[in-house]
Amino acid sequence: MTGNNISTEPSGFSILEKNILFEDNHIIIINKLPSQIVQGDKTGDKPLSELVKDYIKVKYDKPGEVFLGVVHRLDRPVSGAVIFARTSKSLTRLNALLKDHEIRKTYWAVVKTKPPKENDTLLNFLRRDEARNKSFVTGENSKNAQKASLSYTLLAGSDNYYLLEVELHTGRHHQIRVQLSAMGCPIKGDLKYGYPRSNIDGSIHLHARKLEFIHPVTRQPVKVIAAAPNDPVWNYFSGISAKE
Repeated sequence: MTGNNISTEPSGFSILEKNILFEDNHIIIINKLPSQIVQGDKTGDKPLSELVKDYIKVKYDKPGEVFLGVVHRLDRPVSGAVIFARTSKSLTRLNALLKDHEIRKTYWAVVKTKPPKENDTLLNFLRRDEARNKSFVTGENSKNAQKASLSYTLLAGSDNYYLLEVELHTGRHHQIRVQLSAMGCPIKGDLKYGYPRSNIDGSIHLHARKLEFIHPVTRQPVKVIAAAPNDPVWNYFSGISAKE
C-alpha cells in the first residue's frame, strides 16, 4: 500500500478500514502508514487524526464537529498501531493507563548490525534537544536527563539485516531510535541516528507491532497486532515470523 492520503468518501472506506485494527464507540486504533503524521505540524499536511475524524463523521453520519483524542504519537517515518479516543471519558482513562505504563507497547526494528546479546535490557539517560528535534544519551546527573528503559529480543536475521522485537518501559522522545543507535545498531533508514543511507520513501524500519491493554470503559482485554508495511525487507521478516 502506498500514498499518504486515505479517502473519506464512502467508496474509499475500504482503504481506511484495512488499516483499522480495533473500533468501538470509545476507541479506534489505526495501523499508521510510514510518512503519515499523527497530528498537524508545520508542514501543513493533513494528519491521520483529521482523516479518522472525517471517516467517523461520514460513516456514522455525525453532525457538527467530531471528537477525537490523540492518546499517543508515532514519529512520522515510523509505522504501526496508534490509539485514538472517540470520547472524552475514554481519552482521560487512556491517558491514565499510558501514564501508569499499563499500555504494553511492542515494536519491531530492523537493524544492520547484530546486537551484542540476543536479548537484553537497555538503560540510558536521554537529553532532548528541541531545536534539533533529536535526543542524545547523556549522564544521569546531566541537566534535563530523563531515564529511558527498554528490552529487546533478536527474533531473526538475514544476509543483510536483523529483526529486533522491542518492548518499551518508558516513553521518551525518539527513545528506541537513540538507544538502539547507542548500542551500535541504528535502525535501517534512520539517518538522524546514524544509519548511512535513507530509505527511498523516507521511512525508517521501526514499526509499532503490538498494543495490549485493558479497555478503559468495557474492562475487556484489548490486543492488536499491526501488519508491517509492504516492502521487501519487512515482507521477508514478516514471512519468517508467520512460520514461527
